[in-house]
Amino acid sequence: MPVFDSTTTQLIIWAAIGYLMGSVPYGMIVARVMGLGNLRQIGSGNIGATNVLRTGSKAAAALTLLFDAGKGAVAVLLARALAGDDAAQVAALAAFVGHCYPVWLSFKGGKGVATFLGLWLALDWRVGVACCLTWLVAAAIWRISSLGALAAAALSTTWVMILTDGSTFLLGVVLTLLIYWRHRENLARIKAGTEPKIGKS
Repeated sequence: MPVFDSTTTQLIIWAAIGYLMGSVPYGMIVARVMGLGNLRQIGSGNIGATNVLRTGSKAAAALTLLFDAGKGAVAVLLARALAGDDAAQVAALAAFVGHCYPVWLSFKGGKGVATFLGLWLALDWRVGVACCLTWLVAAAIWRISSLGALAAAALSTTWVMILTDGSTFLLGVVLTLLIYWRHRENLARIKAGTEPKIGKS
């Protein structure tokens, strides 16, 4: 766990800032701006990059991935620069929750994978790179995006313990549990052999 030097008020403020930053549904915004329609009526109805890819626009999917990762990273970097490492971890968790449960969409958001990767890149680039590589390898082997995400989440705390001083371990555990909770339907489809593969429209 981090050393808590910030006041309770500061941590609450950064939790609110992180949540609001994370809650911006960039997938829906990008899809609308690029004339791809309402993501809620496309594919899985999810607001993330994987579902944006199902529109057939790789550019839109890449932008969504970049923006969703970026909002997690920016929340962490701002909190660290203006408050400290404790606030950065609070902002990271809040940004992730904001993406998954945005107030603007009746708390029905995305799975949080891009935001998860972005906030880890900002918290500790070594862990972030390891998680990204884990996703890439797993996704390349199985051609299933959700399996890549689950593998990256499952190994994230291992990377934390190997590559860092372990101060983000508890955060890593919480984020991993949330990733698995958000992917519970994917897990059921993987078990049934019906989970869509990458690039499937």
